[in-house]
Amino acid sequence: MEIVTIIVIAIALAMDSFAVSITLGLSLKKFRLTSVARICCFFACFQGIMPVIGWWLGHSFADIISAYDHWLAFGLLSFIGGKMIYEAMFAHNESEKAYINTDCIKTITTLAIATSIDALAVGISFSLLNVDIILPAIIIGIVTFLFSLAGIGIGWRIGSRFRNKVEILGGILLIGIGIKVLIDHML
Repeated sequence: MEIVTIIVIAIALAMDSFAVSITLGLSLKKFRLTSVARICCFFACFQGIMPVIGWWLGHSFADIISAYDHWLAFGLLSFIGGKMIYEAMFAHNESEKAYINTDCIKTITTLAIATSIDALAVGISFSLLNVDIILPAIIIGIVTFLFSLAGIGIGWRIGSRFRNKVEILGGILLIGIGIKVLIDHML
């Protein structure tokens, strides 16, 4: 597979992480480099590892995985997005608002898994095409790291000015990504 094709695939896969990273940037109470690096590393690692897992599973379990992966991504993203919308609309003051806790490993892991499930499907596709997975996995991880970093930066800048409205938009965006994953797999 050509390097340009791999880069285009990596960019396409990084879009969900980019969108979720904007939402995470909105949720940062304080811009700390350690938190930002952790988020980007989680997204990049999961996005880079999932194609490898998919590639490995693709040889024997493709039918089983592809039947449910889109429902899992939809459920996770919709839950987190719905929670954001609810808290932005019904929290009475700033101290009651529970933004996405960007320091919570469980939350970041859940988001990283939800945004990388499509990379699992790409890995399955690569196995069916007999593509060596190492270089694509590395490129996918690097591109995802960079897009996540950009997304967090954009979210941080926007969030300090329009936090409430943008949190609702961020929640809608997460639910929209979940719906998109669901529709893409059903069509």
